[in-house]
Amino acid sequence: MRNLEKLTSFKEYLPLKTKKSGGKNVGLLVDGPNMLRKEFNLDLETVKDLISESGNIKVGKVLLNQYASDKLIEAIVNQGFSPLIVAGDIDVQLAVEAFELIYNPHIDIIALMTRNADFLPLLNIAKEKGKETILVGAEPGLSIALKNSADSAIVFDSKIPNKNIH
Repeated sequence: MRNLEKLTSFKEYLPLKTKKSGGKNVGLLVDGPNMLRKEFNLDLETVKDLISESGNIKVGKVLLNQYASDKLIEAIVNQGFSPLIVAGDIDVQLAVEAFELIYNPHIDIIALMTRNADFLPLLNIAKEKGKETILVGAEPGLSIALKNSADSAIVFDSKIPNKNIH
């Protein structure tokens, strides 16, 4: 009985975990070479906060090529993402990772951070399989078809000094 009392009093000091958006789980995949570029100056922490408004991020992977610096990899890890170093074509590996999320029954939302129109079929298949889709992109160079195909889109505009999101 004494241990139960300690446990009960201990619970008062634990932060409460809240389920966002009805407890939906999100899988976020980042096309590193396409999106983590100096001209965009994107902050993964901001992206994570914006995506978290739609649900709980359960998978967060940043795909990088073999030329990624140790400093970049460390920054990605420090922001809570899993870096995935790809020796070959990143697009192929991103598609494989996305298919794993699409067929994962514990993931409700597929979020892709890319500008690449090659991922249009991926978004469409995710929606066909009942997944909600979010695109995180950046201007200039974002595919309009990709943006219009996602259920929702977060677009950073590097032409606007304040990094406005629309």
